[in-house]
Amino acid sequence: MVVLILEMLLVGGMLRAQEKASPLLVMISIDGLRPDYVTAADAHGAKVPNLRRFLKEGAYAEGVTGVVPTVTYPSHTTLVTGVWPATHGILANTTFDPLQKNYQSWYWYSEDIRVVTLWDAAAQAGRTTASIQWPVTVGAKITWNIPEFWRAGTAEDAKLIRAVSTRGLLEEAAAEIGEYRGGIDASAEGDEVRGKYAVWILEKKKPGLLTLHLTALDHIEHETGPFSAESVATLEWLDGIIGKVREAAERVAPGRAIVAVVSDHGFANYDQQLNLFAAFREAKLFTADGEGKITDWRAMPWQTGGSAAIVLKDVQDKETVGEVRELLAKLAADPANGIDRVLEAEELHKRGGYPDASFFVSLKPGWRTGAALTGPVVAKVKPGGTHGELPDVPELRAAFFVVGPGIPAGRDLGLIDMRDVAPTLAKEAGLVLAGAEGKAVLP
Repeated sequence: MVVLILEMLLVGGMLRAQEKASPLLVMISIDGLRPDYVTAADAHGAKVPNLRRFLKEGAYAEGVTGVVPTVTYPSHTTLVTGVWPATHGILANTTFDPLQKNYQSWYWYSEDIRVVTLWDAAAQAGRTTASIQWPVTVGAKITWNIPEFWRAGTAEDAKLIRAVSTRGLLEEAAAEIGEYRGGIDASAEGDEVRGKYAVWILEKKKPGLLTLHLTALDHIEHETGPFSAESVATLEWLDGIIGKVREAAERVAPGRAIVAVVSDHGFANYDQQLNLFAAFREAKLFTADGEGKITDWRAMPWQTGGSAAIVLKDVQDKETVGEVRELLAKLAADPANGIDRVLEAEELHKRGGYPDASFFVSLKPGWRTGAALTGPVVAKVKPGGTHGELPDVPELRAAFFVVGPGIPAGRDLGLIDMRDVAPTLAKEAGLVLAGAEGKAVLP
């Protein structure tokens, strides 16, 4: 027994020594950050000194071509796996729910991810991991985990977050730095609290990998559009958080901290709406009762802001396929409907999106999709910002900035694929990310 205990202590000591000598990887996501907020900061009047340091001191992409669709949950999962949504399994923000039975559930649960993640790769290398507010992490095998999760949007959600976080973590941190603010709280103040928790975890737990998701910019861009005065002010607030987290990372891991700032998608303004639900209901592709409950369907939109996948109940139903194709062609032929492109199944699946969908409708900048079952197909709406369109639309490009030992200063990587982010960071951190479709873009 004594020998066994000594062996366990020796192994534990070796693992701690290995982690101490290994690189620390910190990946911070600013939801909705377009790269030109930073690369063209002066043009937009953005005072973001901490983010601009990345341009001088590290490598950066002029833009990141994202995934189909360009929304938060599939994008964030690509950022930690290096594969397209059709491969990793997180296909949109919300699950497909044509009969409205799932209470607007999102893809919260890590068990739906079908491939190896950066957290898995770090664990396999004997390193501890941490994550704060990262999408699709409920139930993830992360050492210190505070997932993004909500249901009611009330104070009761705090209990829910405590229940799904690493046991005792929130209570321990709250005793020193105050209560956590997570769930559906997308305020700048909430992001500041999450930044404090990231600093605390770095200092107290010293993980080998930490991921942090900041949500306030996305929220305010939806309300006021990209580059509005409110959006710029929010990013300036987040810039301070970035500076504090980077400082903490370099303090706890001097000379071996790799800090990346990424985003999931860009943003486009809109003031017009195309409601495919209304069009599909008029075409009798689904039916609803007097209370607005869908009772049956043959084809349904799965809308995501600036786009919608079209799912058929029976993909072998040639009659319905023909009706949907004809309807979409008619809508797309009229410029007044705002459709940029309609992809058929083969092209959609080649782009790694929606393996069960038969069509994909992407709108032009200036438009968003509607979700009401009644009302006009086309309407003028209150101006705001959205995303979800095809990733090759320039406004939808995401961001990538990284600094750390061995990373060339001032290196412009040009336009990269979002699938390149995870393998690039894995390589820099000395991790093996099995199955990544992307490539490392740094030497």
